[in-house]
Amino acid sequence: MPAAAPTPKAVVHQRFGAKARYTVEEVREAVGGCPGLAPQTRSVYRCALDLPGLSVATPGTFLRKKDAEQAAAQIALDKLGIQPTANIPSTPQEAWDELIARISGFFIDESFLSSTHPLVGHLCVTLRRTGDLIGRIPLPAIAACDVKVNTLCKVIDHRAEFDPLLILSLMYNAAKQSPGVSVSDRNFWIQSEKPYSTEAVDLALERWSGTTHPVEVEAILVPHVLEDELKTVRINLQDNEHYMSYVAAELSASDSSHVLVSRTIGKASSEIRLYFAAPNIHVVSDISKNVLACHGDGDINWQVNKRASYICGQTIYGDALLANIGYTRRDSKLQTEDVNLCTYYRILLGKLPDGNCKMSRDSILAAELPSAYSRFSWKGLSPRDLLCSFCRLQRLPEPQFAVSRISYDTLMSAVSSEERGAPAGSVENQYTNDVRINKENPDLFKCEVNIRSRKQELLLEYSAADTWSKESDAIQNAALKVLIWFNDYFKKLTSKTDKLYLFDCTDGVKIHSNIFLQEFAMCLSVYGKTRGNDSAMCSAVGPFSMDTQKKRLESTAKLTHIEGPDSGVFPSHGSLTCISYTASLVTKDKAKTYLLESRNEFEFEIGTGAVSNQLESCVTQLSVNQTARFVAELPPRDLIMAAAFEVSHDLSNVSIENCFLEFTVKVLQVTEPLEDRMEKALFSPPLSKQRVEFAVRHINELHATTLVDFGCGSGSLLDSLLEHPTTLEKLVGVDISRKGLTRAAKSLHQKLSKKSMMQTNVPTAVLYDGSIMEYDSRLYGFDIGTCLEVIEHVEEDQATLFGNVVLSSFRPTVLIVSTPNYEYNPILQGSAMPSKDDEADESVGPCKFRNHDHKFEWTRAQFQCWATGLAVKHNYSVEFSGVGGSGEEPGYASQIAVFRRMMQGHEAMCLDKGGDQPYELLWEWPNACEEKEIGTDCELGV
Repeated sequence: MPAAAPTPKAVVHQRFGAKARYTVEEVREAVGGCPGLAPQTRSVYRCALDLPGLSVATPGTFLRKKDAEQAAAQIALDKLGIQPTANIPSTPQEAWDELIARISGFFIDESFLSSTHPLVGHLCVTLRRTGDLIGRIPLPAIAACDVKVNTLCKVIDHRAEFDPLLILSLMYNAAKQSPGVSVSDRNFWIQSEKPYSTEAVDLALERWSGTTHPVEVEAILVPHVLEDELKTVRINLQDNEHYMSYVAAELSASDSSHVLVSRTIGKASSEIRLYFAAPNIHVVSDISKNVLACHGDGDINWQVNKRASYICGQTIYGDALLANIGYTRRDSKLQTEDVNLCTYYRILLGKLPDGNCKMSRDSILAAELPSAYSRFSWKGLSPRDLLCSFCRLQRLPEPQFAVSRISYDTLMSAVSSEERGAPAGSVENQYTNDVRINKENPDLFKCEVNIRSRKQELLLEYSAADTWSKESDAIQNAALKVLIWFNDYFKKLTSKTDKLYLFDCTDGVKIHSNIFLQEFAMCLSVYGKTRGNDSAMCSAVGPFSMDTQKKRLESTAKLTHIEGPDSGVFPSHGSLTCISYTASLVTKDKAKTYLLESRNEFEFEIGTGAVSNQLESCVTQLSVNQTARFVAELPPRDLIMAAAFEVSHDLSNVSIENCFLEFTVKVLQVTEPLEDRMEKALFSPPLSKQRVEFAVRHINELHATTLVDFGCGSGSLLDSLLEHPTTLEKLVGVDISRKGLTRAAKSLHQKLSKKSMMQTNVPTAVLYDGSIMEYDSRLYGFDIGTCLEVIEHVEEDQATLFGNVVLSSFRPTVLIVSTPNYEYNPILQGSAMPSKDDEADESVGPCKFRNHDHKFEWTRAQFQCWATGLAVKHNYSVEFSGVGGSGEEPGYASQIAVFRRMMQGHEAMCLDKGGDQPYELLWEWPNACEEKEIGTDCELGV
């Protein structure tokens, strides 16, 4: 495979080094909005580049800083007439000849001493010595300083990329053949055969200043025995001695020439590396034979350090020292920076699928990898960038994205005329995710992802039927689903499970098990996992089944120290919420508190899994400007140490098991979901109020006294009904979300306590925690049932199950069901201001669902087909109406079906008090403690 040309920024760096100055400016850019509402904004970047005699700037903006810098570098290269070219030898022999010449050039060309190459820093330290030690440096220092040497070694032998010892072997044998170079026969020292001129030495020493005072550097000792704890060590650098001599002393190496150096770890600008002692070799000239021999002689120097090897992607032997010391092109002084336990655990975190998501948001304990992608609300690195970063850190090739264009004719050929109006299980729904067929804009996009091994063998393939109206959305959503699969897998690695079961195919992800397990063998061994029986049948319900909606068990936060008045503005599903928070580790005796993480502003979308369950539970129970505390589930020690930047020293001796994690959270701002903002901007009154008024008319026409709201959420309908004069005497709400029910209880309690606020006198109100797919006999035979804008949040088969359960078992006299009319979406979304991406393509393709959480949205024909089938099956009549719009083409914005039970003869309505009662009573009015504040155990019915 031919070598790739260097990036524009790399070419600029090669030519100008530290003289190239990049200035990146962050600006806010509008990306959309609705008429009458403030537009959404996002961060974009522009870059200016200053070179000697030339200054350039990017004319436009970019979503990523690095793209802006690369663009500025390319502009500069174009003006200078410099063309980046690949200059890597294509054959091992050519690479070998160039390696010999390059090593020789470091020592026989005195002009090298006046360059900015980091190796000159090593040479200058030794040029201050006397006697035979003048100009003598450790051979591994060349590998640490020169990328080209490492690249040449990889061309000679591809295994050198992962084995520093092999690189040392190749360099040693090349140095033996390099003219003008002297190499020791007993160890790994290298120097020029001839002394340098006084002028060249003086010039080098003038630029590369030495260490004039002692410097103490903190580093981490990583033992090769997995059971041994990491140790913090302090290295004292003094009196212009070569720093590798002090590293050698810490590693008990014979001298600094026996200290091997890994590649840099983390950011390219960092000098964080692993140092380890080379094996004791009696005949240095035979090192190449020793490198290739089996490392199973029991000598500690040959034992692989699995933890160190895992974090750097190279084979590390024996104990290793993680340190940030070295010379760079950017400065003439020795660069040092402390490496503490937090640094180590952040490196470890970065290798996890969600690690860079957390760190890009600077929120390790609060942020999670979201379950859904939206250009408007996604924060931090994009899913594609996260997946590419994950693969790079695992030393895998870049993921391959294959985008295909699906035409209207292709889709229609798969859809029979009978199926086009079917609401559930239709072929159309199998092919379209956030889009529907549109003849005027026929092109849809789907994306497949391939992840390959280091040997370019397929280890993971992702292919799904989902299609998108934009190519970028197809790529980002496919990348996110692969990330979620990897994240589920790695969560199992860090769990207490002894064995892992890897299924070959789950939810569009096909795994080549043998290759996968080979690539992640070091990772498995670090986490102490053994391979389970991977011969199990392919199943979508196996341990690694990918659930892109993260249907996790709800974990409700128990709030304490609630401060601030209730503003009445609560975060709801889909709202963009901004909070401030602190996370502290507190000893159980409360004697010590360690601040781990603090953010003044942190924004996320409710319902996307972008934060931990308990944090979202806390936020949704607070209104704007309210503050509260809660105790969160204690995360793994690795995550706590990664967050403990300033207190990592203190925590190294703390038993974390004897502590708890406490969050303090304040809700700063809530932006309504885009769907709600569009509805409010386009309809007066808003659709939500129109749906309430629709329900009130039917309540009063029926003279209904009892009402049950299926899927009541946070109680918005029940709360609104209290403000209208009705005949109701009993209100009941059912929902599966305890968070929503808790907020509903709080709101209803406050209104019922202040009767002056109400237009009606409802003596009884009850909230149940339960699934609307299950029958509870306490709700049998109510006068009216409502299910407003709920069914689209479940799968189509579940919507049908709900219809069957409610009409066959609950048997309300009237049932009102509303759901979005998909045919109205072009009107809603056409009114929104186009984003920057949309401007590039005036016809943005088929319209999307109104909310990414919607599992489906039906046309009028599909909704009527669904409702009519249920009505006929369960002896109900059904009529169709709606709210929002005139009802003319394309219908109402929110379509409504009103089911009416048809009586047969003198059908008697007998309340079935003895049947199943699976629902949990969460709250009721009135009760024994109605005067107390909501939130007490009594009022929550527990």
